[in-house]
Amino acid sequence: MLVVLITAVGTMIFRQHPRARTALTVAGAVGYAGTVAALAWTIVLAPDAPGIATYQVGGHRAPYGITLVADGLSAFMLATVAAVALASAVFSVGYVSNIDYDRRTFYNPLFHFLLLGVTGAFLTGDLFNLFVWFEVMLMASYVFVAYYGGPQHTRAALWYVALNLVASAVFLLAVGGIYATTGTLNMADLAERLADPDAYGIDAGPVVGLFALLLSVFALKAGLVPFQFWIPTAYRAAPPPITAILAGATKKVGIYAIVRLSFTVFAGAQIGVSLEIPGTGIGIAGDTPLAFVGPVLFAMGALSIVVGGLGAIDRDTLEGVLAYSSIGQMGFIAVPVAIAATTASDELRRLAILAALVYALNHALAKGLLFLTAGAVRTATGTIRFDELGGLAGRAPALSSAFFVGSLALIGIPPLSGFFGKFLVFDTAVQANAAGTVALLLAGSLLTIAYLTRAWNRSFWGARTSAVAEGAADPLQVAVLVALAATVLAVGVGFDPVYEFAEAAAEAALDRDGYVDAVDPENGGENP
Repeated sequence: MLVVLITAVGTMIFRQHPRARTALTVAGAVGYAGTVAALAWTIVLAPDAPGIATYQVGGHRAPYGITLVADGLSAFMLATVAAVALASAVFSVGYVSNIDYDRRTFYNPLFHFLLLGVTGAFLTGDLFNLFVWFEVMLMASYVFVAYYGGPQHTRAALWYVALNLVASAVFLLAVGGIYATTGTLNMADLAERLADPDAYGIDAGPVVGLFALLLSVFALKAGLVPFQFWIPTAYRAAPPPITAILAGATKKVGIYAIVRLSFTVFAGAQIGVSLEIPGTGIGIAGDTPLAFVGPVLFAMGALSIVVGGLGAIDRDTLEGVLAYSSIGQMGFIAVPVAIAATTASDELRRLAILAALVYALNHALAKGLLFLTAGAVRTATGTIRFDELGGLAGRAPALSSAFFVGSLALIGIPPLSGFFGKFLVFDTAVQANAAGTVALLLAGSLLTIAYLTRAWNRSFWGARTSAVAEGAADPLQVAVLVALAATVLAVGVGFDPVYEFAEAAAEAALDRDGYVDAVDPENGGENP
């Protein structure tokens, strides 16, 4: 967090010195990736790693002070973001140089403030500061959606801001309600109180409704149906390197929050759930809030797969296909999380969370690669419309190969990273004996093949258009794409350590007692 904050401030100080500002941006992204790698190794992956570490900001003891927590889950998400952020930062070097001076001066600081918000959301240990870091992330993204200042960008920004302001109000309302109900917002303290409400003299019943409000907010951040409306316009309006961050990082914050709160915080609450749709006899019943989370999240995930897949098929631009594809691909992450919430098997729950995390990693890498490729195509040809593209494979083979690798990873072709993510998601559905879910996932996979094949044929295959013949790809951008494509391949070929990392992340998400003991509100939140 300090690395990215110092970088953001430094780029503002050097706003009159473009080369220094650019060098600082890249150095900051490299430093961020390095610190994330060091954190992941020290806390999770090293032979003597403790598995979790806490820090009380200012030395104020939990649950009264601000708690930062790094465990397997947060480290895994940070590593995912760091890979995409580094590629986007280097890609931005050439991209920003083609933008007018006024916009160039605030691009780099906002890039790092966006990254700061994402990082804070992954590391915070209390609900109110989760809200704060969401707002830091959103304020930077508001500017990027309206970045170019045209009518369509202003319209997209207005819609994006309006939706997120409503979501922020709902978020704050839920946080206030949880504090009024339980008397705490520290996640570890909250988990402890919900697990034994009588000992703390609280009525935990309202928490189910308040958590439903939080779930709607996180679903909007993740872009799940029916909260997906902002995605196509916002993704088309923002600069491509930022769109890669929005798809690869900020949407994962929503999924992270759902997993963290559902399984680390609320899963231990013994609260009876009994909800029924009037006049239908259809209802939800159970003894924990997960009984509500599972069916609702599954419905949103299933609809996302269908709506996103069908929406991507008939788009007329490369970015349009990728934007709707992001909606569908988030469904593949939400469905295993829903299975984890509904199953009574600890082994299946762990497999489901593992599957969701591996798929989230692949989505971040592959979709980041594809959005950056779309940006490189726009830079080279001046367009991303299918009716103006064609023959890119012969004109720019390296750029085209990067798109091809990203597409195959999203489809799930071995030995790329996407194969393992998709295999684990299907395995989760099979282990749950959910034939309908398997059919849904298969239909979503076929839709993925259909719209990516169409995008390839319309953009990279066929007769070479005048825009393609006269264009030239930026060498730095192509180098970034090749490096990211190599990363996608490397994750697949060397999947064993990635699997171990994701397995540690899944175990951390489900280890409520370990999380509570590490933060240890009654003993000052000191490390074991």
